Amino acid sequence: MKKCLNKITSIALSFICVCSILFAGSEAFIINAENVDEVIVGGVPFGVKFYSEGLVIVGFCDVITDSGAVTPAYDAGLRVNDKITHVNDTPVRTSEELASKIDRSTNEIKITYVRGGEIGSVIISPAVSTEDGKRKTGMWVRDTTAGIGTVTFVEPESGMFAGLGHGICDTETGELLKMERGVVVDVKISGIEKGVSGTPGELKGYFTSEKSGVLLKNTLCGVFGVFSEVSEELKSNPRLKIADREDVKTGNASIICTVDDGEAAEYAIVIKEINENSRDNRSFLIEVTDEKLLSKTGGIVQGMSGSPIIQNGRLVGAVTHVLVNNPARGYGIFIDNMLDAAG
Repeated sequence: MKKCLNKITSIALSFICVCSILFAGSEAFIINAENVDEVIVGGVPFGVKFYSEGLVIVGFCDVITDSGAVTPAYDAGLRVNDKITHVNDTPVRTSEELASKIDRSTNEIKITYVRGGEIGSVIISPAVSTEDGKRKTGMWVRDTTAGIGTVTFVEPESGMFAGLGHGICDTETGELLKMERGVVVDVKISGIEKGVSGTPGELKGYFTSEKSGVLLKNTLCGVFGVFSEVSEELKSNPRLKIADREDVKTGNASIICTVDDGEAAEYAIVIKEINENSRDNRSFLIEVTDEKLLSKTGGIVQGMSGSPIIQNGRLVGAVTHVLVNNPARGYGIFIDNMLDAAG
């Protein structure tokens, strides 16, 4: 049985470049719309590595045995997107733990999983593989997610930051992933895959550190964390006042992002339409008009989510999505929506 691959079919794409899986649980966050007046503007890339609650099944494969090919996990009733939480009533958090428990088993094992919010369990008889002599169940699981996004702002006193402008969601179900823990890492942009109609572009980069902070919260309106130390690059960025949603107007604005030159720069956009009642991550429609950015990226590309949006010298929001059929256009989120989510 081949591993399942899934296509993205929605007309708007979120911008975190997901390489692999995810994080959870946070303490009360101290940033909120009431106590934040001025912030350091972001526009620089950051990387995230996070661990989800449970190991997500992403596909199945045959286990080749002396008796032929078998699929123990699938035959027992497990399916793609099930989240494995326990083996023989003992919690498992990594794919290595799961593989080790399966291989060390001498007979049947009990797998506890979550499907659609309901807890279930199955009994599986692992099969001995002729390839390496290990006991296997024939399922592919993921335990971590890594990706690249853009910092929206940093609270200067605490080092707490906001980014993405949208949540990190399961690519299979579209549901917000629950974090167990998360790590923030520094990123170097190495190239651009330019966006064209029908195909979103992408910022390409690589992690340059093991850890530069922690991720505390994953919400539909952004991710939030704290840097171990605010970088000199961020410290040199301007400090701007936060704008209320009533102050956001159609017309000229700008975004700050980092592309192939490796430094954050400001690019011209136009705010086209505004949904004043928005409480989600699609608060207003934007269009990139800056010829320099259009020539480099084609408009908005994956990895630019979280790029701060500036209008009349104040921080009004962040880039969140691109329209697949017109990469020059996308959506932004009101900055107060992000602050409310952080609180």
